[in-house]
Amino acid sequence: MDSFEKRKFIYSAVFPFIFVLIIIMVKTIELYFDTSFVRYGILPRELSGLKGVLLAPFIHGDWNHVFNNSLPLLILGWAMFYFYRSLAPKAILLSFFLAGIYTWISARSAYHIGASGLVYALFGFLFISGFLRKYIPLVALSFLVAFLYGSLIWGILPWDKSISWEGHFWGLLIGLVLGVVYRKQGPQRKVFVWPEEEEEVLGDYVAFKEEVEKPKKSSYSEPEVVYHFVPKDEENKAKEEKNSEG
Repeated sequence: MDSFEKRKFIYSAVFPFIFVLIIIMVKTIELYFDTSFVRYGILPRELSGLKGVLLAPFIHGDWNHVFNNSLPLLILGWAMFYFYRSLAPKAILLSFFLAGIYTWISARSAYHIGASGLVYALFGFLFISGFLRKYIPLVALSFLVAFLYGSLIWGILPWDKSISWEGHFWGLLIGLVLGVVYRKQGPQRKVFVWPEEEEEVLGDYVAFKEEVEKPKKSSYSEPEVVYHFVPKDEENKAKEEKNSEG
C-alpha cells in the first residue's frame, strides 16, 4: 500500500470515528450525571419531538445499544468515505435528516433514539450501489456488506416493540433510493478497448502514414545534353583538309 492509499485509508475513518466518539461521550455524560437524554429523541407528530431529528442519533439506551450501532457505523462509514468519497458527505447528510423526518411523520407515538436509521441507510446504499454500477470492486463490497450485515433486514419488521423498526425501515429505504439516484455519480465501471479494435485503429493509422510519407514519382526527367563544340576527331580532320588545300 503506497502513501496515498494509506492516507486515504486513514482519512476515510475520521468522520465515522468522530461520530462514534460523540455517541460514547453522550452516554458517558448520562451515566456520570445520572440522567437520561431520551426526552430529546424523536417524538412523532409532536412539534417538540422534531429536535430529535438532529439529536436522536447520538442518544442510546445502554452500552449494548451503543456497541451495536458503533461498530457498523465505523465499518460502513469508513466504506462510504473510502469507496464513495465524493458522494459520502451528501449521502450521509440526506440519510441522517430524511430517516429522522420520516420517522417523525409515520412512527408510533414513543421516543425513538439511536443511530440505527443511519446504519440501515449506509447498508442500503452500499448494498445497491455496487450492483447498479457493475464495477467489480464495488460489487464485491456489496456482497461483503450483505454477508456482514444482511441480518439487519429483520430489523425492519415490527416483531419487537422496544425497537424502532420504523427508523430502520426508513433508513434502509432512503439508502436504497439514494443509491439509485446517485448511480451515475462517483466511481464507475472502467470501459476497456478490446485489442482487436486497437489493432484495427493502429493498422489504419500506419497505412495512412505510409501513404502520406511514400515519395511520389517525379515528373522531371533529366534533359538531353547537347554539346556545342566539334569533337576532337572532327577538328583534326578539318585541319588536314585545310592543309591539303593550302
